[in-house]
Amino acid sequence: MLDFPFDAVKTTTQAERSRYVQRIRRRYPAELAAFADTAPGQPRAAQISALIEHLLAQGRELGAALRVARQLVMERLVVLDVEQGAAMLDITATMTELAEVTLDYALRAAEAEADDKHGAPLNEQGQRIDLWVVGMGKLGGRELNVSSDIDLIYVYEEDGHTTGLRDDIGIVKGRVTVHEYFSHVARRLSTLIGDNTEDGFVFRVDLALRPNGNSGPSVVSLGMLEEYFLVQGREWERFAWLKSRIIAPRRAMPGGEHHKRALALRDIVMPFVFRRYLDYGVFEGLRQLHRKIRDEANRRAAGRPERANDVKLSRGGIREIEFTVQLLQVVRGGQFPEIRTRSTLKALPRLVARGLIPSATANWLAQAYTFLRRIEHRIQYLDDQQTHLLPTDDKDLAWIADSLGLLGREQGTPLNPDCHSGTCQLLDALCSVREFVATEFDSLLHDGRSPEAGNGGCRSCGGPPLPVDSDEFLAKLPEPVATRVREFAQQPKVTMLSDTAKLRLAKLIGRATKTAYGKDGKTPEADCLGPDAVLHFINWLNPLLRRDSYLSLLAERPEVLNRLLRLLGLAKWPMRYLLRHPGVIDELADPRLMEGRFDPIGYQKELNERHNAWSRAGQLDEEALLDTLRRAHHAEVFRTLVRDVEGQLTVEQVADDLSALADATLNTTIQWAWGHLQQRPGKQGAYAVGRQPHFAVIAYGKLGGLELGYGSDLDVVFLYDDTQDTEPANAGPDTAGPIDAYVLFARKLVTWLTLRTSAGELFDIDTALRPNGNSGLLVTSFHAFDDYQRQRGSNTAWTWEHQALTRARWCAGEPALVERFEATRRAVLSAPRDPAALREEVTSMRERMREAHTCPPTEFDIKHSPGGMIDVEFAVQYLILAFSHQHPELLDNKGNIALLDRAEQAGLLPTGVGHAAGQAYRELRRIQHRARLDDAPTKFTLEQMPTLEPLKQAVQALWSAVFPADPPAV
Repeated sequence: MLDFPFDAVKTTTQAERSRYVQRIRRRYPAELAAFADTAPGQPRAAQISALIEHLLAQGRELGAALRVARQLVMERLVVLDVEQGAAMLDITATMTELAEVTLDYALRAAEAEADDKHGAPLNEQGQRIDLWVVGMGKLGGRELNVSSDIDLIYVYEEDGHTTGLRDDIGIVKGRVTVHEYFSHVARRLSTLIGDNTEDGFVFRVDLALRPNGNSGPSVVSLGMLEEYFLVQGREWERFAWLKSRIIAPRRAMPGGEHHKRALALRDIVMPFVFRRYLDYGVFEGLRQLHRKIRDEANRRAAGRPERANDVKLSRGGIREIEFTVQLLQVVRGGQFPEIRTRSTLKALPRLVARGLIPSATANWLAQAYTFLRRIEHRIQYLDDQQTHLLPTDDKDLAWIADSLGLLGREQGTPLNPDCHSGTCQLLDALCSVREFVATEFDSLLHDGRSPEAGNGGCRSCGGPPLPVDSDEFLAKLPEPVATRVREFAQQPKVTMLSDTAKLRLAKLIGRATKTAYGKDGKTPEADCLGPDAVLHFINWLNPLLRRDSYLSLLAERPEVLNRLLRLLGLAKWPMRYLLRHPGVIDELADPRLMEGRFDPIGYQKELNERHNAWSRAGQLDEEALLDTLRRAHHAEVFRTLVRDVEGQLTVEQVADDLSALADATLNTTIQWAWGHLQQRPGKQGAYAVGRQPHFAVIAYGKLGGLELGYGSDLDVVFLYDDTQDTEPANAGPDTAGPIDAYVLFARKLVTWLTLRTSAGELFDIDTALRPNGNSGLLVTSFHAFDDYQRQRGSNTAWTWEHQALTRARWCAGEPALVERFEATRRAVLSAPRDPAALREEVTSMRERMREAHTCPPTEFDIKHSPGGMIDVEFAVQYLILAFSHQHPELLDNKGNIALLDRAEQAGLLPTGVGHAAGQAYRELRRIQHRARLDDAPTKFTLEQMPTLEPLKQAVQALWSAVFPADPPAV
């Protein structure tokens, strides 16, 4: 976009071109010299405080000292910025700290005066009640510009009265309410900071953002603020409060003695700003606010063309970058606290990390923001005026251009060869930057319309908006869509909707129809989805009519609707998943959706960042963590599902990714749930304090064999490492011990994994494979598990448990148990066995399973019928148990297909039988998987699907080779 440095450019331009600097140097030469000697370089809070103390020591009153300090710091910043190439963030940091320090001085003085009149404001416990000076806007975001006003809101902790003052005869006088007391403090504070005296002002103070604006009281209690948020808070106020923070008194800020008390403000602001759902309804609120701002800017510029160059409020200005960032934060910050930050520049990389904005776009917006802020500062350096308009004087423009490092060029700029002067380059660069910003902002904050061409299947979806239940709208739709929409619109829950909601439904259905019929100007005819996709879409809409945020998402993001329709047209199971977890449709807005595979390391890192963000926000409660786990898991399942139905993943890859996702989710849940166990009263919680969990999850079944499918339950066993967790010496009845703590923890873990919350469910958990099944303890020490499996003592494992062990693996928790568990597993599986007795037990178990899943002889059940998938699994389990002591390569948990090939190579199967059965197993899994995606049965007649016959025969050949005395029934 631009070919010059955006920030921190040293130039030969002199700061004294600023008329403001000239005035300060004439007025305060001695003070400037002394300040330069005692605090050279960038002034920070400590240097500013020392400067104020020095000025007070010279005999100045507080108001004068604060004003003179402000002038000296401002002069220094002009020099640092213009002459020495200071970074923009350094300038804004100093301005922010100047406001914080001066407000703290002024607040202390105002409270001292009020105390002398009314006594101290105390609560019922005798503690002093604090007034919090809340900084909004750029002050709250630590981005204050050099001649800005400061947006403040005054909030006090609670209602009450002051102590009053006793006179000489003991009568209490001057006692007032806390509200009256702090109203007096606020007035005095505004005088100390905002009045313009012979020394100027410290900051212009704007209180218009307070509850009820200029018609509301100047100070509000925390309770009043909370009620206002609940009853009257408007959408645009959420954007204002996003940047809010306490900036005075210092005792209420981080590190201060009253900081914990001040967190009460955060606890009511956060739920107001960030909703715990995808809040696409906020688009319209911001759209209306922005429209007012633009209309006001246009009104002021009417007949005055110089006012069109407002670097803050005009099209493509600073405000539009801030709105872009804040909109994305408010929409998703309720679910993704890691994107919450008050700083515009810090927010951009966080939005990139969440996939909410392309990296290149974020980089350009950051550069544009820095460039526009540096221009804004130079405009204000000229006369210390709160203006954002480019000056019309040629010398002023030239000074701004020179101070930005824009020097004259003989060849001009790449976009404008005739642009030679620095001023021309400045205006040229400004136009380019603003056009880029405006384009990005408009694409984000459009009115829900997409640039669709043609109406095709919808015949006449253009024209004035029509409600979904109008005959005119129905007449525009093709059959069978029109018939289904008519039935849909006649439902009571549709007829009771508002007119606005009916218009939005009609727009969504009309847009869906055009897209599905390939008449949107984008979809090739060969790729059109037809009426089924629209019918599925209407069925999906039906239970979500009261879930306004999801409908808003589809209205705001046409590309999401297009991807949703394609998904609904490819398979049926995605619609069922979307009905259960509608929030995952937001994933369709992520451009990275079709990229790559599941990344377990990145997934866990992202979850831990979210955990830390909840902690910073003071919202690290169990409900938030349960919902966070569910949303993250649902989103990843959905991503895999989309890649699956689009044909980008094989069945094995889907199973690998779903299994890795379960492992990562289990591992994260263990860490988070243990942290909450440590907070539990009682001896179990006491045992957990100060300890890490030496606890592992052993996966069996589909998860153990890395064959997990959509909606599969998890067969797991819980173990703990008794070499690291031992009973304390001299333990009494009330002494905490590991078994008590881990049994309670296992119950808590199962609850975390299975509880259905507002965000849905996570897993179904089956722990029946633990030692002694459902009659055994929920968690077992590793030593006891090892004895049980190795058949030491009277309480030992059955053969079917050893069959299950062939597919078991460590999947989450204590890393020290990985090798120990695998050593036990290998030792148990490779123990010599009587082949005939083993064959009898395995075939008997298989027969019982067949009896439990009967199938008519005219049908073939892919999983349970003779020649089905279960036969392959039992044959492999028998080969491992019978021959792994001679062929240890069978002990690796590599899946049935690989193990069949290994068994054939070892001579345990006739040539070609193992490989053919493995390929048949792969194809049966693929058929089963496809049927489940389409909600179709997995029982077929061989006449309907003759391709199953050779697969069945290949598996029967395997069964006959492994169990020659017990051929499968036909």
